Amino acid sequence: MMEARADYVWRESLDHVFAALMPANRLVCEVSMATGLRVGDVLALTREQVEKGRFTIQEQKTGKNRRVRLPEGLQMRILAQAGPLYAFPGRLDGKKHRTRQAVYRDLRRAAKAFRLQEHLSPHSLRKVYAVTQYRKTGDLKRVQALLNHTDEAVTTIYALADALTDARLGRNPEKKDDRK
Repeated sequence: MMEARADYVWRESLDHVFAALMPANRLVCEVSMATGLRVGDVLALTREQVEKGRFTIQEQKTGKNRRVRLPEGLQMRILAQAGPLYAFPGRLDGKKHRTRQAVYRDLRRAAKAFRLQEHLSPHSLRKVYAVTQYRKTGDLKRVQALLNHTDEAVTTIYALADALTDARLGRNPEKKDDRK
């Protein structure tokens, strides 16, 4: 059986799921949704990077550099729970960061508890970021640059992920009640 792709998840549903997450995992998800970073890149953030608030990272998947700015409130919340080395320290060893699998399992548990139709994964949050940025700017090239994508077609899929998810699930995007 093929693994389902990450779906876009509407904010109302995400709020419920986030309330059911472990606090550190919720924070990881909020950072991904606020910055568009992949969950692995969020988990690899160091305390020093977070203290700066604005920094450059090298994306693990692509090797490309990306400039990131954390919203101040989010920055303070991360620092309040950060370890001496990593912003999201591992459960048993502070010299390692939290794992992607731990965040994924927690998200899937919470999504199952709320019986979400969408396939929610950490990558869904990157799609939420893309849709939000596209709605805000209406500029696909800007979203492409923010996501560090080279292929405009891939960016289009992300920017329109809300409509694509609604269509796949047979929901009417004009009817808000369908999206709960």
